[in-house]
Amino acid sequence: MNSAKSKKTNVTFMVQMALLAGIMIVMAFTPLGYIPLPFMNATTMHIPVIVGACILGMKGGVILGAIFGVTSVIKATIQPNLTSFVFTPFYSFSPEYHGNLTSMIVAIVPRILIGVIAAWVFQICIKKFRKENIAFITAGFLGSLVNTAGVMGLIWLFFGEQYAAAGGSDPSLLYKVILGVIGLNGIPEAIIAAILTLAIGRALWIVVKRTPKAIAYR
Repeated sequence: MNSAKSKKTNVTFMVQMALLAGIMIVMAFTPLGYIPLPFMNATTMHIPVIVGACILGMKGGVILGAIFGVTSVIKATIQPNLTSFVFTPFYSFSPEYHGNLTSMIVAIVPRILIGVIAAWVFQICIKKFRKENIAFITAGFLGSLVNTAGVMGLIWLFFGEQYAAAGGSDPSLLYKVILGVIGLNGIPEAIIAAILTLAIGRALWIVVKRTPKAIAYR
C-alpha cells in the first residue's frame, strides 16, 4: 500500500515538474522570459522557480533553479549583449570583455539558491503562520531578491572591473552601480514577484491540496 502511494506521489511530482519546466523553456526562448535591454536582460524566469519551490518543495525548487541557470547561459551565448560574458564562458566581444568558467557560477548558483530560499521560507511561514497567502508573498519577495542580490554580488566578485567598463561606469563606483540595480530594479521586481507568486501559487495550491502532502512539503 505504501509502495503504491509512494509511486503515485513520485509520478505526481514528475508531472508537475515537467509542466513547470516546459513553461520555463518556452519562456526562456521568447520575450516572456528574458526582456532585452541595452545593458543586460531583465527576466521573469525566477517566477516559476519560486512557485515551484513553494508547491514542490526544495527539491523541485533546486531543479527548476538549475534549469533557469542553464537557460541563462544558453541565452547569453546565442543572443549576447554588452554584458553577456558574465553569464557564459562561450562568449567574448574583445580581449577585455570575456567570459570564463566563473560565468557559470554567476548564471547558475544564484538561480539554484532561489529554489532553496523560497522553499525554506515558504515552509517556515506555513508552519508558523498557517496562512498560505503570507507564505507565498514572503517566498516570492525574498526569492526574487536572492536572484538579484546573488547575481549582482557574484558579478562584483568575479567581473567587477570588466562589468563596470562594459557599461561605461567608473570601476571605482561599481558598488554604487550594484546597489543601484538592487534598489531600483531588485525591489520593484521583488514586489511584482510576490504578487505573481501569490496569484499563481494560490491557484496551484488548490490542486496540490488534493494530492499527497509529501508533494507540498518535500
